Amino acid sequence: MQLNIMFVGGPNTRRDYHIEEGEELFYQLKGDMCLKVIENEKHKDVHIREGEMFLLPARIPHSPQRQANTVGLVVERRRLLTETDCLRYYVDNTTDILFEKWFYCQNLGTQLVPIITEFMGSMQCKLGKPDPNEVFRQPPFQMNTMNVMSPFSFKDWLDKQRPLLSKGTSIEIFGTPFETEAVVFGPGQTETTVPQSDVWIWQLEGSSRLTMNKQEFTLSAGDSFIIPEQSQYQWWRDEGTVALFVVQNPERKRP
Repeated sequence: MQLNIMFVGGPNTRRDYHIEEGEELFYQLKGDMCLKVIENEKHKDVHIREGEMFLLPARIPHSPQRQANTVGLVVERRRLLTETDCLRYYVDNTTDILFEKWFYCQNLGTQLVPIITEFMGSMQCKLGKPDPNEVFRQPPFQMNTMNVMSPFSFKDWLDKQRPLLSKGTSIEIFGTPFETEAVVFGPGQTETTVPQSDVWIWQLEGSSRLTMNKQEFTLSAGDSFIIPEQSQYQWWRDEGTVALFVVQNPERKRP
């Protein structure tokens, strides 16, 4: 799959920061979380509360902190073959690099464990100081200098859009500065071919019907569906439909 749709629970408290060339969409379903980021060489805590949505730009070091009994949605995409991820640790209370590993990410869940294990057994971890004999590589890309957005209540945003949605108008949440296309649809019909990206549909309210490969699927409130890349589909949305439509197209990447 080109899209990774994850519902992540806690607890998960970590020291490492992850850097990737794609974006991450966060939507906190139960409880609150804290996303630690490095914004323009400064530490910043982004508190994403229950019901809030947040889009993390590409190339910003981030470290999710989750408490017990919390659940959040996270959406990210498959890496291009030309893209590189980094797992990085910082010297306490600074943005000086303590330890880092660059790698091509195929499965973050399995690839992080050996890197974290290596760090936990290192002298850098024990002493809290970088190895004086190690020269950190030049990053293959520039870190993002944009300021991150403030998380917002998705319900409050959605309620303001209901008059337009009821008329069949689709509304994009984040807009052109981002590669993530997160669109909310009301009633209506769509017939198109998916390009080089998956589409994830989450039926929030009402019902809809989707036809793909001569098969018909019915979506009720709470259901979700992934349309694989390069698929042709038809989507009929009944009155009362509110559906979230997410695409992460790397062709929209910003330098």
